[in-house]
Amino acid sequence: MKSIHQYYVYLLASKIRGTLYIGVTNDLQRRVYEHKMGIKKGFTFKYGVNRLVYFETFQNIEEAIDREKKLKKWNRSWKIELFEKENPGWQDLANDWYDDLLMD
Repeated sequence: MKSIHQYYVYLLASKIRGTLYIGVTNDLQRRVYEHKMGIKKGFTFKYGVNRLVYFETFQNIEEAIDREKKLKKWNRSWKIELFEKENPGWQDLANDWYDDLLMD
């Protein structure tokens, strides 16, 4: 039996109406943690982009990559409209994911 993999296209923001970033990963919790901790010193670290505001789940990596590429071509207002339907307050969807880690 073939195992089912999940892939994620995710959108991060630095703050409400701030800088946006779109990425793809096979481990959303790990990847968001890396953004929050500044583990990789790239774009998201430089601009403080670590608030998970939206994500989509896929079972096929090619579909996830295709979706990421399409979203990256969208203009900013379309991206905001997409996730504000589900997250109008720009809440960090990963806000409580790491409570146990930070308490230790």
